[in-house]
Amino acid sequence: MLNDLSSALPSLVAPVPDAGHALYLERVYAGVLGKLIGVYLGRPVENWSYERIREEFGQVEYYIHEERGRRLIVTDDDISGTFTFLRALEDYGFDPELTAAQIGQTWLNYLIERTTILWWGGMGNSTEHTAYLRLKQGVAAPASGSCELNSQIVAEQIGGQIFIDGWGLVSPGNAAQAASLARRAASVSHDGEAIYGAQVIAVLVAHAFVETNIDRLLDEALRHIPADCTIRKLIDDLREWHAAEPDWRENRMRLAAEYGYDRFVGNCHIVPNHGLIILSLLHGAGDFDRSMAIVNTCGWDTDCNSGNLGAILGVRNGLSGLSGRDWRGPVADRLYLPSADGGRAITDAATEAIRVANAGRALIGLDPIAPKAGRRFHFALPGSVQGWRRGPDAERGYVRNAVQQASEMPGALLVRSLPGARPIRATTPTFIPPDTKDMVTGYVLVANPTLYSGHLLKIRIQANGEPASGRLVLSHYDREDESISVAGPEFHLRPGDVRELDWRIPDTGGYPIHEVGLELDRGEIYVDWVDWNGVPRTSWPPVEGTMWARAWAKSLDRWEYKRDAYEFLTHSEGIGLLTQGAREWRDYRLSVRLTPRMAVSGGVAIRVQGLRRYYAFVFGDRGEVRIDKALDGRRTLVSGKFDWEPFRDYQVVIEAEGDTIRASIDGQWILSVTDRDRPLTEGAGGFVVEAGCLGAGTPGVSPL
Repeated sequence: MLNDLSSALPSLVAPVPDAGHALYLERVYAGVLGKLIGVYLGRPVENWSYERIREEFGQVEYYIHEERGRRLIVTDDDISGTFTFLRALEDYGFDPELTAAQIGQTWLNYLIERTTILWWGGMGNSTEHTAYLRLKQGVAAPASGSCELNSQIVAEQIGGQIFIDGWGLVSPGNAAQAASLARRAASVSHDGEAIYGAQVIAVLVAHAFVETNIDRLLDEALRHIPADCTIRKLIDDLREWHAAEPDWRENRMRLAAEYGYDRFVGNCHIVPNHGLIILSLLHGAGDFDRSMAIVNTCGWDTDCNSGNLGAILGVRNGLSGLSGRDWRGPVADRLYLPSADGGRAITDAATEAIRVANAGRALIGLDPIAPKAGRRFHFALPGSVQGWRRGPDAERGYVRNAVQQASEMPGALLVRSLPGARPIRATTPTFIPPDTKDMVTGYVLVANPTLYSGHLLKIRIQANGEPASGRLVLSHYDREDESISVAGPEFHLRPGDVRELDWRIPDTGGYPIHEVGLELDRGEIYVDWVDWNGVPRTSWPPVEGTMWARAWAKSLDRWEYKRDAYEFLTHSEGIGLLTQGAREWRDYRLSVRLTPRMAVSGGVAIRVQGLRRYYAFVFGDRGEVRIDKALDGRRTLVSGKFDWEPFRDYQVVIEAEGDTIRASIDGQWILSVTDRDRPLTEGAGGFVVEAGCLGAGTPGVSPL
């Protein structure tokens, strides 16, 4: 038993010293890292047979992406689904009684059809796509994932467990809550054995906060599934085989013979793959390195199985358990979460760990944790670098986390330039990085930038031991989609000097900024924190370049633009959006020229939190304008008469201030409404079109 963690768990139910809070957060962080490492490790051999892996690699003991000509950091459904669907808790007030239907609404809100998160393999072929289509047709969860509608074979594929780790992470030591939440979450798309497998994984994650013994972990998991289900029999058999035979290869062969793909059919059935997780957990005996080697050498759905096992062992072993090999260095906390909420796509493991831990705290009524007063990059978690890396042009020098070394500045990033070296650049991505911009197939990376022209960037640095000099830098795309560097304020520090720098981000001509950081000419500095927040004063003129277009989260059928205008935005059926910005944007103004054409309705949206959560000012029927609210359905908050004409230009402004939304046309305020019924307090801005076509000029945003 983890006595130290058990004594710290009261921090989740009552105020205790900060050390208790930190212990829970660090275990969540380790679980998130374990998930990432497992997925990145297993992705290059996904769906390979054991025999092929053994022939080409012998055993998968470390990252093999380079041997396969692959990237290490990729978009992947296991990662993006796990941390996106968990947002149902945030969106529905952290209610422990969150329903399957509400989680289903979360799917509809964040998924862009045939683009983000899921394998879009078609009705009856992809289990998740099938469930999505049921939801879209109005079939609420859990019926959307049921055997009754989708058949037992389709409903019992692997997806029941691959997105499930987060429900265990928010339930430390509370196996019953983890099992219950996992059942509801998995039932959106799955049924039967897939539900039971999901519950086992979630309980193993939750109980690993307070238990290290593998047998007791499994005992607890089995308490929450039926005694006569196949998943239970599978686990019982594996435990019996493990007790009698120490060679995992022998037991893998037996697993394939008795629970293999020939017996459990479909694209990727949960039972065989769940078996590999349990086999690797048993034979790995809790050791992260050995367990990863086993599960990724075993074959089948390696990234899914490895990701689940990594999350379990990350929580069980903590951050120290990830130190056998340099698992964390190449990853550098990086991950992508593409969704209709594009401002949260470019993120990192520390940021997501804090969100997950705060969800766990909110479930029992505790205030959120905000390291260093909520700074965007705080480096407060042990070993965290939050996506910051040395630039590829720096031949000598490094960037690494210095939380142990910088005793006078705990949780700082250490950047060092060595004598004779070129300036070292240390940056973090703020949009799709250049080495990732061609990643447009498979799980597409949909993202908005996080940093815009007009933002005020702040940074706190300290020189360590010797004079240091350099400058802040950013890079943005140009019309050829090449990277252009821009230098910011310079700094010259004497040993021990502490400096806070401000940089108002310059106009990039509308081109998206893809990285920000610093360039160090000489010396060694600690970066204590980096921050920007709020709504920038900026605009998005149409410009040339693919990356400019990709800075928008798009669920429209089609849009075309020229240098001075968005020629048309069309969506043939239902409602489509084109949005940019961040969830953190609260009180602001969006102004744009609109040209209503032929549509059921069309206009501008504000405080957008996905496809089904926003406010919009729209031209409706002839002679009518409205302010609508989308939240588990759409309704009109206020409407008014306005004699608008198709194909005529109108200058429109929509503002959100507190719980009041108001709109003007050609300088005249015509609609205003106060929303006190679950108001949307923050979100991005953009366009909305319902079954038709809309034209527009250059949109601009500004804070109120």
